[in-house]
Amino acid sequence: MPIRRKAVDAGIFDGAELALLGRVFDQLKRVDEHSPDAHGRLASRIIANYMAGIRDEAELVSLSKQALGR
Repeated sequence: MPIRRKAVDAGIFDGAELALLGRVFDQLKRVDEHSPDAHGRLASRIIANYMAGIRDEAELVSLSKQALGR
């Protein structure tokens, strides 16, 4: 799963954090969007928002829908 790979590359996350990131990724990935690049960008947005201090799952979903820097 792209989110797990990106999370491992970004730093050390415990099991609960990886589970949260995975749930958010699963909620946001589009069924019709199978591009590895698109999934990688999504995973990067989720992790960047999490590392910026967003820990609430609903807020993480909401913010991660938008491109970084918006």
